[in-house]
Amino acid sequence: MSILKISNLTKSYSGFIALKNVNFEFEKGKIYGLLGPNGSGKTTLIKIINGLLQPTNGDVLINGKKPGIESKKIISYLPERTYFNQNMKVKEAIEYFKDFYKDFDDLHAIKLIESFHIPIEKILGELSKGMKEKIQLALVVSRRADIYIFDEPIAGVDPASRDLIMRTIIQSLKEDSTVIISTHLIQDVEKILDEVIMINYGEIVLSGNADELREKEGKSIDGIFREVFRC
Repeated sequence: MSILKISNLTKSYSGFIALKNVNFEFEKGKIYGLLGPNGSGKTTLIKIINGLLQPTNGDVLINGKKPGIESKKIISYLPERTYFNQNMKVKEAIEYFKDFYKDFDDLHAIKLIESFHIPIEKILGELSKGMKEKIQLALVVSRRADIYIFDEPIAGVDPASRDLIMRTIIQSLKEDSTVIISTHLIQDVEKILDEVIMINYGEIVLSGNADELREKEGKSIDGIFREVFRC
């Protein structure tokens, strides 16, 4: 059963087409890799799903409804950039999520942040970029959401941190949740993917079950990606 349905979705900016007639359905309990090079349309698609952009044409339906107040209650979204006030303490960011989201588990968030060796009394502006990204990740996965969307969660971090981030995502999610991970770093995420969507110039160029694609092509998802995008 699909929880998220995208139909004939197009988004253009002053003549530039960021998405062109995208159609796809996301099922419950699966992890999807939204894969493509920078500028391929991944973030535009994610922002439309989250109600941050309006489509030019087409529809996005989440549990049968367009993005809005109700969908925000069931989607936990990690954007590409951090958005907290840098003068806030870590514990104040936790309180912010607790006040804003009814499904937020503050004790789980504290446990995760402490496992990253980050004191909750610290001011965000005093922390490194990597630490702030880990805090925001901990907050996002500490919601009991139906859909989790991660936009480039491992971009700009070292390989050891990438492994930690992927483990944190997998270990924290609800079993029947739908997960969408947008990235161009395929090798670091492909082992956890159930389904693959490759997008370029705003169009889906390849999609399918990850294991079936590996068997059919005789190579890894990263290898398939490199062949499709000639990189």
